[in-house]
Amino acid sequence: MKALQLLILSFLAAIILSFSPTSKKYIVIDAGHGGKDLGATRNGIHEKDIVLNIAKQIKKSVERNDNYEVVLTRDDDSYPSLSERTEKINKLNPEMVISLHVNQTPKETEKTGFEIYVQKNEQSKNLAEKLKHKLGECPVKEENLHLLRESKVPAILLELGFMSNTKDRAYMSSEEGQKEIAEKISDFIRGN
Repeated sequence: MKALQLLILSFLAAIILSFSPTSKKYIVIDAGHGGKDLGATRNGIHEKDIVLNIAKQIKKSVERNDNYEVVLTRDDDSYPSLSERTEKINKLNPEMVISLHVNQTPKETEKTGFEIYVQKNEQSKNLAEKLKHKLGECPVKEENLHLLRESKVPAILLELGFMSNTKDRAYMSSEEGQKEIAEKISDFIRGN
């Protein structure tokens, strides 16, 4: 009888454990600007909209994998302050933070492409180097920006292109361009 009880208990324990949640890795995607803060703007196209659309696509794509949970610092047209964003990040203590932005110069420019800004630590620099391989050749620079400086976890700020470059602007504001950018970033996240 004891053997049967032990067998039943073992069987029930196995069932219960098979339904217990796996530990997920948290990733924070910060869609820069929002609300009244439009960010870089040209011809009625706003940075805040581009980065929010891409952030939502990254979340949807990455969360297909049960190992990750993507948290957005904003998922609508609101403006959490930089302090609120970093406070949320530090409470969550994610694996990494990627802050999405769009570059701009005062006049139309021939400058084009991605730029990555990093914290002054090796983990952030290593993430940037891995991301650079997914995006193609682009500069990686150390910068003393609030989100990078105040986040207590590896963080990078990714400039997606130049709003002041006609070709970049058309690509970033197109559905196809946003999908391609989101997929490159999603591939990078899943590879870590």
